[in-house]
Amino acid sequence: MELTKNITQPKIIKFLLVMLLGSIVLTISAKIKIPFYPVPMTMQTFVVLFLGISLGYKIGLATVVLYLFEGIVGLPVFSNSPEKGVGLLYFTGPTMGYLIGFLTACFLASMVKFEDNFLVVLGKLVIATSTIYILGLLWLGTLIGWDKPIFSLGAKPFLLAEIFKIVILSLLAKQIIKIRKFI
Repeated sequence: MELTKNITQPKIIKFLLVMLLGSIVLTISAKIKIPFYPVPMTMQTFVVLFLGISLGYKIGLATVVLYLFEGIVGLPVFSNSPEKGVGLLYFTGPTMGYLIGFLTACFLASMVKFEDNFLVVLGKLVIATSTIYILGLLWLGTLIGWDKPIFSLGAKPFLLAEIFKIVILSLLAKQIIKIRKFI
């Protein structure tokens, strides 16, 4: 009760709607594949960072948690679901580390401030995105074995697309942060 005493009922409803809308956008971003070199790109990591920047860490993280929960309970929200399975079985597969990394990336992206210059924003978003790949590669290596070329399989093909998304977000960050005023 203490936590919600300063939050009015309309504000809670607004937060829940924002979270639901954010999880829908995150799902859509996971499903659309954009032709890119060397592999097609989804906009999933872009949206994760966008949620952190635009919603702040509380609502941004809650939105990503909702998205992960939807996937764990069996809704086909993840990138290759339902083709490659759904639910907890899919979640604990090769991409689990990356999915958990969405939480750290969203949190770190929420640390972008309006006063930050382009290079500071760029640095913060590189660090945020790096956590997705660090956790992803750690889980992937544990799952398939460290004798495999983990970096070549789980990061290298996606780096060019990630740089592209991070630069776009860095350029738009000051405008995106303004969304927080309406939440």
